[in-house]
Amino acid sequence: MSERETLGSRLGFIMLSVGCAVGLGNVWRFPYITGHYGGGMFVLLYLVFLLLLGFPLLIAELSVGRGGGANLVGSVRNLAAPDKKLWTLPFKIVFTGNFILMIYYTVVSGWLFAYTSYYLTNYVAKCKTPGDYGKLFDTLCASPWESTAFMLGTVAVSAAVCSCGLQKGVEKSVKILMFFLFLLILLLAGYALTLPGVKEGMSFYLKPDMAKFTNNIGQTLYAAMGQAFFTLSIGVGSIAIFGSYIDKQHSLPGEGVAIISIDTLIALLAGVIIFPCCFSFGVNPGSGPGLIFVSLPNTFAQMTGGRWWGALFFIFLAIAALTTVVAVFENLIAFLMDEWRFSRKKASFVVGIAVALCALPCVFGFNIWSKVQPLGKGTTILDLEDFIVSQNLLPLGAVTLALFCSYKYGWGWENFIKEANTGKGLKFPTALKWYFRYLLPLLVLTVMFFGYKQLFS
Repeated sequence: MSERETLGSRLGFIMLSVGCAVGLGNVWRFPYITGHYGGGMFVLLYLVFLLLLGFPLLIAELSVGRGGGANLVGSVRNLAAPDKKLWTLPFKIVFTGNFILMIYYTVVSGWLFAYTSYYLTNYVAKCKTPGDYGKLFDTLCASPWESTAFMLGTVAVSAAVCSCGLQKGVEKSVKILMFFLFLLILLLAGYALTLPGVKEGMSFYLKPDMAKFTNNIGQTLYAAMGQAFFTLSIGVGSIAIFGSYIDKQHSLPGEGVAIISIDTLIALLAGVIIFPCCFSFGVNPGSGPGLIFVSLPNTFAQMTGGRWWGALFFIFLAIAALTTVVAVFENLIAFLMDEWRFSRKKASFVVGIAVALCALPCVFGFNIWSKVQPLGKGTTILDLEDFIVSQNLLPLGAVTLALFCSYKYGWGWENFIKEANTGKGLKFPTALKWYFRYLLPLLVLTVMFFGYKQLFS
């Protein structure tokens, strides 16, 4: 077998890790969930969970990847004691979250590219009333062939990029995409801050609403924790693979600070873009996924040059989504290369075909009401798949990761700390062993318990 590929630079590693983390979780999911759960209090809880859970688990996942030198499952197999190989079983289960994520994430990404084309071609000019924008989105969802075409385009581009190699394909493309992402978000945020509703929007966004929080404590905590995991893609090995591609010149806590800082900055700036728009043009900031596809297009129609602001906004969203798709595709491709000895081109082809085929139920079933509980009647296949990943596999994977790194029956605390702190830079506190072993898993499971309790009530 050929020598394992490596990234060309430290910047490439950080941009790839950020690209995996930055995506719809930041600029689509984060704003509408913030609106749904009352604004500022949710933002505060999200930041707390990033500090208490996101950062230490990010370091753990990077350490497992770098220490094991393979995908999540292969790394666990390489690091576990010879008689403790059963650790691979739970990690195989949570690793499926990468694939489940892609079979609905590529559908939503396709919608973003569809809307980008609507604005660039001025197709949106056919919408004359606020209700027309809702009909436009309904028509897209109800047209499985159009949704399929844009989904297939997303899959094809991502698979093609990955097939070109780690450095020449994945690393190079994500660097370019992230440059344009930063440029667009600064441009859009600067414009949003000039809108007349900026004061009300930022107050809703950043001022904690204790009344809404106390009326829905369990679900708000559950959603904030899920968002912290979702936005960083922690728990299913999406980040571990990039740890396996880097050298040991720099300690991992320092890299983790850079990744989380950039990811959080982009998430917060997405709110700066969206909430002033909502309050300037009378849009409900808690209007769910339709906030992006229905409500905001209504606001662009009221702006001077709204067609072009809409085009920039959806290009921004599409780029953010594509960086994540490419990064997670690389994770799935690396799994086939490590575990089944596929060539990169063969693995890219297989992943592309498998994702495209398995995404079809989401495409064709978006408007089919599911009877799945506890999500309830009116739940779509997309909602179910998102629930499985963000509210179950990500937190359960995080618990498994914490236990694997802190118990001698897994990898062991000393081995984890040695790997995390190898290289120059910030060091991970060795005194957090008991936090990793007991408090962190207990915190995650407790929040999951109360979240489930409210779902069933």
